[in-house]
Amino acid sequence: MDGRPFEVIGVAKPLGNVFGQSRDKFVMIPAETYFKMYSSRRGLGYNALAIDQAHLEQAKDEVRTLLRAYRHLRPGQADTFGIVASDSLVGLWDKLTGTIAATAVGVVSVFMVVGGVVIMNIWLAAVTERTPEIGIRNSVGARRSDILKQFLVESSMMAGAGGLIGVLLAWAVAVIVRNATPVPMSVPMSSVVVGVGLSSAVGLFFGIFPAQRAAKLDPIEALRYEK
Repeated sequence: MDGRPFEVIGVAKPLGNVFGQSRDKFVMIPAETYFKMYSSRRGLGYNALAIDQAHLEQAKDEVRTLLRAYRHLRPGQADTFGIVASDSLVGLWDKLTGTIAATAVGVVSVFMVVGGVVIMNIWLAAVTERTPEIGIRNSVGARRSDILKQFLVESSMMAGAGGLIGVLLAWAVAVIVRNATPVPMSVPMSSVVVGVGLSSAVGLFFGIFPAQRAAKLDPIEALRYEK
């Protein structure tokens, strides 16, 4: 190491990757040997392991007390070292994912509105194309509520099918990223349910106006309609 021979007396258990960075590229040597090689304590770190998550804060306090005593720091003096614990990393990760989630919610909201408008226009055109069909249904006894329910169900089913296709595409992207990169990705079932459910709800909401328009058509005028 750095041109000096060392005898290997043991190999650590693999730790894997975190955020795409390997945790297995390290060498442990005696501290005094480190000081002789580099003549500096800069970059020196200590690893400590708490008994469990419940005792993490207690372990951090004990480590801070030991380091302050080792460095002869008097009461009131600021720490001349830093402590990086798992809760700090978790907090940083939560903050990062929270920002991403907030941005994603805004983007998804815009796309939902745009998709809803598209669905409404499609069904307004469908009502015009199917005017004779609506007139026939009215003439054989269909009520306005029946016509309304028919178009609402069809609109929500179309939007739900689009949501399902989007979920399948997301699952495919997650599989590709998981296999091609060290970043872990998955599509939980709850996300599938929420995605398809929101898509269906958008189709149902924006299909109300076309459905009401179809339900209010006069049966006689609908039968006389020519494309």
